[in-house]
Amino acid sequence: MADTRENQLTQSNGSVRVEIFDQAYNLRGSDADYIHRLAEYVDMKIRQVAQQASTVDSTRLAILAALNIADEFLVIKRKYDSVSGDYVQRASHLAGALDEILAETRIAG
Repeated sequence: MADTRENQLTQSNGSVRVEIFDQAYNLRGSDADYIHRLAEYVDMKIRQVAQQASTVDSTRLAILAALNIADEFLVIKRKYDSVSGDYVQRASHLAGALDEILAETRIAG
């Protein structure tokens, strides 16, 4: 209950209190739930890296987690760009076929 009240108080001034790797941060944004999900994701990534890495330096862990997140993003972006390009090419082909059919219909009509 106190957590909800604290969230409401911090949201009233436009900031949201989150914890990432046991550090508290006040972040500004319009969607508190989204900010909490982002913070939870970053926290989870840092903790995953911390389990695998031999360092306890939080800055290094944060950089390694950021690199992992960037890698995930670029892999997904590459897939999206590929699929998106396929759809654009396919839509263009279908639009051309439709134009041909409509032109034939006008000539025949």
